[in-house]
Formats: sequence, structure tokens, C-alpha cells
Amino acid sequence: MLEGNPQTALAEPNTVVISRKMADLYFEKEDPIGKVLNFKDWNQSFKVTGVIDKVPENSHFHFDLFGSMTGFEEARKPSWMQSEFYTYLVLRKGFDYKELEAKLPEVVKKYMGPQIYNAMGVTLDQFLSKGNKIGLFLQPLTDIHLHSDVNFDLEPGGDIRYVYIFGAVALFMLIIACINFINLTTASAAKRAGEVGIRKVVGSFKSQLMGQFLTESVLLTFIALSGAAALVKTALPSFNQLAGKNLSFSLRTDPLLFLGLLALGLTVGLVAGIYPAFFLSSFKPVTVLKGKFMGNNKSAGLRNGLVVFQFFISTVMIVGTVVVYRQLSYIQHKKLGYNTDQLLVLPDTWMLGQQEDVFRKQIMNDPLVLNVTASGYRPAGYSDSNNSLAFPDGNESELMRTLEYHVDDQYIPTYGMEMAAGRNFSKDLPSDSTAIIINEAAAKAFGWGNEALGHTITRFKDNNGKKVVYQVIGVVADFHFKSLHEPITPLLMVLEESSGLTIKARTSDISGLITRLKEKWNTFKPDEPFNYDFVDELLRQTYLKEQTSGQILSYFSLLTIFVSCLGLFGLATFTAEQRKKEIGVRKVLGASENQIAWLLSRDFMKLVLIACVLAIPVAFWIMSKWLQDFAYRTEMDWWIFAVACLGTGLIALATVSYHAIMSALMNPVNSLKTE
Repeated sequence: MLEGNPQTALAEPNTVVISRKMADLYFEKEDPIGKVLNFKDWNQSFKVTGVIDKVPENSHFHFDLFGSMTGFEEARKPSWMQSEFYTYLVLRKGFDYKELEAKLPEVVKKYMGPQIYNAMGVTLDQFLSKGNKIGLFLQPLTDIHLHSDVNFDLEPGGDIRYVYIFGAVALFMLIIACINFINLTTASAAKRAGEVGIRKVVGSFKSQLMGQFLTESVLLTFIALSGAAALVKTALPSFNQLAGKNLSFSLRTDPLLFLGLLALGLTVGLVAGIYPAFFLSSFKPVTVLKGKFMGNNKSAGLRNGLVVFQFFISTVMIVGTVVVYRQLSYIQHKKLGYNTDQLLVLPDTWMLGQQEDVFRKQIMNDPLVLNVTASGYRPAGYSDSNNSLAFPDGNESELMRTLEYHVDDQYIPTYGMEMAAGRNFSKDLPSDSTAIIINEAAAKAFGWGNEALGHTITRFKDNNGKKVVYQVIGVVADFHFKSLHEPITPLLMVLEESSGLTIKARTSDISGLITRLKEKWNTFKPDEPFNYDFVDELLRQTYLKEQTSGQILSYFSLLTIFVSCLGLFGLATFTAEQRKKEIGVRKVLGASENQIAWLLSRDFMKLVLIACVLAIPVAFWIMSKWLQDFAYRTEMDWWIFAVACLGTGLIALATVSYHAIMSALMNPVNSLKTE
């Protein structure tokens, strides 16, 4: 709070607290306290009683004006059956919110129970026994961004599952880098065996040697860490654009980040260096100084196990990437039950007031327009929402809570929906004011199946128990009015006015149509600019999180495979070097170049095959869990795992083949002349 008293600023009706940005916009350098802002949409004036700093970036909402709800009719309603506001509670420090939440069922029973009985003639227990859900719950403020699963958050949040997924991927990449260091250090141990032997002869203890090797490992890690920090700083703007985030990276302003990176560098350096340090410092000086050092089977077995682990992770990543893209393709190509092509949404036509219908008729007469529907209820993007309490054929014991759409007679043809039975609404039939169209899911839920026409649905009109009986005149084929994460639920459609237009274009010249619509809009001189959206774009934004995650996962997969191949390339180099004399002997005895190349590649391919066998069930389990979040999902066919294993094998083969071929082509004289 920069100006004003936070305890009293919004105590009176028609008062508002604004941000410094709004204060500078409307009042420039004048003192805003006591000034008046006029809101044309509400035809009301509000007095400025406070100025706040901007809402922080890491908040779950971002507003520049906060108005007093005192004086608003909605705030004075005694109904517990409507949710008009977001309610925040500040609890005593240290108080467990679950203790308060445990008392809420009694609050629901005391206050909601009587209102449910007055409205529907049933007790709260009877209402709940029918499978309906109603009540109150608490959600910690800090859980909203990553853990919220409610329908209407103030802003789109993140998803803790993706944090876990990408965190695990980053951890595995780090582990693979550590594995590469261990593999290459132990594989090249012969080059440092003499150094270790001499140091031990002149008096170095094993602990001193371990300290030396660990120091080298930690120094290498911090050099890498410095390069990584610079790379993150450079790449962060591109990542923010891809992920739709606003992350920052500043070691000067975030001391915890600086300390965390120091701890990370030290941990990685020690983890990567501890085994090589122990391994190298354990050489016996007498043996190595006689030139008889040979890598032991234990270190070779460890290296093989680590190679298996690397390509196990790589295979899992490839399977995950393929499944994610398959699911995204399934979403994009699944029939939704309505058409999205050449559909434009004009969401703000309510600003025209009584002129909205005139504007709609003008659009309808445009030769570039095929159809127009007036409804704020949309199957894609932002939509009005309304729950209905209804029961079939006068049987109140079958009371059901369903979703309800308010539409006009052009809604179904504009969206290209199909009628499974019956007919659409008609503006020429006055009786359709008490007619209702339901979806197939509702017909099934009410127990009518394919015989829904002619049945009645009694719908509660308000919270005072007023009921209206509707006759079913049509059943619309099920369409996806929620994301594919959720199953299609019962839906009722009634013929009632609703604001907001959806336009079906007759022409492919969409830009020309938009220009004409804008010209018509400006003739009404509204206070707001012309605003529109495409339905297919709104649908795409519904799955933007999955699309972004798929892209990031594919990049991570490529990086993981690249790091794995770097280690395998280095290991193949040392293996070819160690077997140089063996290769020379085999060539002298008549082995062909192809046989030599396969000999060197075969051992690595066996390790990749083992990795694939281990990765398949793990990848299947992980991606099955991920797909369970979608009510409608693709299948994990066998070829996905075959492609992943084949791809991993080909990548590994390409990595080691260079050294295998070069070793096979080598003149045996060069490797045997010193013997």
C-alpha cells in the first residue's frame, strides 16, 4: 500500500484502490486520493481511497483496480447456493487449515441444508445420496499455481506433474553426465597408473590421492557450471517464450539461487568423482611401475552397467516423446462433435446493450456470413457456465445436477452439430420456450437411452423452489464441450437469450470479413475496440500446456541422447585403443575388416539391447500413468517401443562405428611392430 489505509480503504460503497500504474495513467502527477473514476459499463462512480504497488509477478492474479463489494447487490444475497466471489481467509499463524476444513460440513448442513430443502423439497442427505456433490473446501494460497484443479481459477496456473517430469529428466541428464565422467576416467585409468605409482612410492597416502582426484572433479564441475549459468542466461528469453513463463535468472538478486548452485556444483563434483578417486588411488605401486597394470573386471562391469543405464533412460525418453506427440495428434484429429473451421467468436457484443440484436441482424445479412448464433456458451475457449438441478418425468427422487446451455435456434446449425434424434429449436414455435434439447449422455443418465423424445425434465428456475417443466424435443449427438481430459457429461440446452456471437463464415476471405465486421461494429460507437477470436485457435489454446510440454520433452530427449552418445563415443575410443594389438593379431590371422568392425560394435550393441529390454516395461508404466489424465486417449502400440529401441540401437551403432571402422582399417604392422 503506497497511499491510504488498508484497513478502511474499501469499507465504504463505491470506493476503489488502484495501482500506481493506473494512478499515473488517469491522474498523471496529481494526487489520486479522493479523485473519482466513472465506470461506464455499470453507470457508477468510484472514489479512489488508496494506491498500491503493482501486484507481484508470482501472484495467482494480476489486477490494477480493486473495488469495494459493499453496496453490490450480489454481495448482499443470502443464498449459499451461488458462487459469485472468490473468498480468502487469513488464519492464525501456525493454525492447521485442515482443522477448520473439518468443521465445514457442519456449516454446509446448517446453512445450505435449509436452502436446498426450500428450493428442491429434499434434505441435504437425500440430495447427496443421489450422487450430487455440494460443499465447501479450503485451498492453501501457495497451492493454487501448481496444485489447483478447480474449474475457474483467476489465471491459468502451472502443473506440478510437469515440474516433476522435467525435474526428473534434468536429474537423469545430470546422472548421465556423471556416468560419462566415471566411465571415461576409469577407462583411461592406465594413463594415470604410473603417476599414482610414483606418488605412492615418494610417500603419498591414499587419502591424499583421493583428495587430489576429487578436487579435479569438483574444479571441472564448477567450470562446467559457469558455462551452464551463462548458457541459461542467454537461452532463458527463448525458453520463456516457448513455455509461456516469465522466469528470471539473477545470482545478484537471489542469494538462495547462488547458494543452491554452489551446493549443486559441489554435490555433482563429489558424486562424479568419488568412485574414480577411490579406483585410481587403490593401484598397487609395484604392479603399475612394472607396467603390468590391467583394468580389472569389476571396473569393466561397472562401466557396462552405467552404459546400460544411460541408454535405458534414452529409450524411455524416446518412448515418452513419441507417446506425447501421438496423444497431441489424437487430440487435434479427434472428431469433437462440432465444426471449428471458419468460426469466429465476438465475445464482447454485450457492450452494445439493446443494439446487440440489431448488430447480429446486420451481420446475418452480410453475404460473407453463412450463419450467426447469439450465445455466451461455447464448447471451446472461455464460456459462460451454469449448473442446473433437474429431474426426469416428475420423479424428484431422481434429482440430478447437470450443465446447462442457454442458446438460440441457430446455435446447433452454426456449430455444425448433429441431431441424434428429434429436431432443433424453432423461433416460429412459441411452445419451444418450454422445450429442451439434451445430449446423448443426458439421455443415458436419465435412463431413456434412445427413447428420450417426449419425456419431460423439471428444472429449478431459482433458489426459491420455482420449477418449470420442459419437454424433450431433440437429442443432440454428444460433443466435447470440455477438454479431452474430461468425459462428456449430461448437458441441457434451453431456448434463452445469452450475449456473445459466434459467426460461421461463408467465405475463405476471413480477413475481408473481419474488416467488414469491424466497420459495422464502429458504426455503433462502442467504448471498447472490436475484439474477436477463432474457435479453432481457442481449441488449440486448451491444449497449449500439452503442446508446450511435448516440445520441451523432445528437446530434453535430444539432449539426453546427445550426452549419452558423447560418453559412448569416448568409451569406444578407449576400448579401440585397449584392443589395438588384439585387432592387429586378428587381421594377421585373416579376419576381415567387416568382422573386426562388428567385433568392436557387438559388445556395445548387447548393452543397448539390455537397456531396451529393461526400458520397455518402465516406459509403458510411466506413459500409461500420463495418459490416464485424459478421458479420451491414444493407444500405445507395439511399434512405438520397436521404433524407440531401433532408434536407440542405430544411434549407438552410429556413435561407435567410427572407431570400429577406423580400427578395422588400421594397418596391423603399426600395432604389432613393438612386440
